[in-house]
Amino acid sequence: MSARLNTMDILGSPVAGKALKHLIAAGKELAGSTVPAATQELVKIRASQINGCAGCLDMHTKEAAAAGETAVRLSLVAAWREATVFTDAERAALELAEQGTRLADAAGGVPDEVWANAAKHYDEEQLAALVALIAVINAFNRLNVIIQQPAGDYRVGQLG
Repeated sequence: MSARLNTMDILGSPVAGKALKHLIAAGKELAGSTVPAATQELVKIRASQINGCAGCLDMHTKEAAAAGETAVRLSLVAAWREATVFTDAERAALELAEQGTRLADAAGGVPDEVWANAAKHYDEEQLAALVALIAVINAFNRLNVIIQQPAGDYRVGQLG
């Protein structure tokens, strides 16, 4: 499988490249939030599973494993509701990620109870960071799925 467009071609485009560089910068900025790094990776993995983004799954599962995430937790992200290996805070973030990713499935957007549950575990700054993180990973997922970005060859740290 090969990509419809090469990522370097997109980055080299005067308009699309500039936009993509801002998206990359946004992702790097969010990494510095007070939301635990493990939670951030779990959120990115769950959204990428829902969106069927192999490129992002390749990247974020490898980055999470390199940062010490266990194989058990990584393999259970897709079934987090039934898994006992996630904290209540992580579960709230995963639920927010799911609801924020599946907007078209819910007539009213993210339900109030999902937001209230997340607000029990995260302060306003962290909630803002989670919302932005969910938006950014969904944007990357859509880009990769549209261009059919192949997966499997990602190396930890490859993209900074």
